[in-house]
Amino acid sequence: MSHNRRTFIKQSGALASGLWMASLEHYIPKQPKFTKNADFKLIILATNWGFGGSVDEYCSKVRKEGYDGIEIWWPLERAAQNELFASLKKYGLQVGFLCGAYQKNYAEHFTAFKEMVHAAATNNIQKPLYINCHSGKDYFTTEQNQTFIDYTLQLAKQESVLICHETHRSRILFAAPVAKTYLEKNPNLKITFDVSHWCNVSESLLSDQEETLTLALQRTEHIHARIGHAEGPQVNDPRAPEWEDAVKAHFSWWDKVVERKKLEGGRITFLTEFGPPDYMPTLPYTRQPLSDQWAINVHMMQTLRKRYSTT
Repeated sequence: MSHNRRTFIKQSGALASGLWMASLEHYIPKQPKFTKNADFKLIILATNWGFGGSVDEYCSKVRKEGYDGIEIWWPLERAAQNELFASLKKYGLQVGFLCGAYQKNYAEHFTAFKEMVHAAATNNIQKPLYINCHSGKDYFTTEQNQTFIDYTLQLAKQESVLICHETHRSRILFAAPVAKTYLEKNPNLKITFDVSHWCNVSESLLSDQEETLTLALQRTEHIHARIGHAEGPQVNDPRAPEWEDAVKAHFSWWDKVVERKKLEGGRITFLTEFGPPDYMPTLPYTRQPLSDQWAINVHMMQTLRKRYSTT
């Protein structure tokens, strides 16, 4: 039995490694003719999710891979802030901050959320490209969740900083039809478009919710470039041919945001956010990841840059 298990693991690992030579370009839609605009800016960031080293080691690796910067949770401790800002300066990286809270009680949750977002927005060391909010909870009332949006709209205007709310499971915008209500009510609400969550929640590639997607894409200022599917928020490897439909759907949505930004002469930021286990599927018994998380994210970054960086 143990021999069979070792053989299974060895063979599975070899199969997974063979995908390293595959390319997303075989499965993404044919590149459309984007509007040419010299003022358009494409910024691609790396996640530290799953990285086991120090902040300095992380930033060094990010720079070597060719990323423009990082997205990272706002550090609450002063020592961690100093370490982060020193590394950003050392490696010449831009930054977007994640902010959120986890308390079950609404009042406690909202207080913690405000403190973190305010600290990130008002820091006087390095202004973030944006603040991405894991805001509210799916079980808070509509009125309670609205307070998170109201607060960030006011803070964004006061501090002249872009604040987005992520389309994330368990948060305010956890599902497409729920998000539609908030988007219609709040014309200045900007979002981080992580559509993989909506695919998972709706158990589909959202072909029956085109009106909501159109509205969401018009409000998108930041994109989490992870590819989900009807049964989960992350495919095991986007270069594998079985995920062609999901890959094409996600790139077609991202294409529309990029074209809008090119028409406007604006900026779009992407985060390559394929995650580690348990987001990354694993083998039974050993929990060995089916794919190399870092390699997938780098491949995604290179694909996005090649597709979208031309003016």
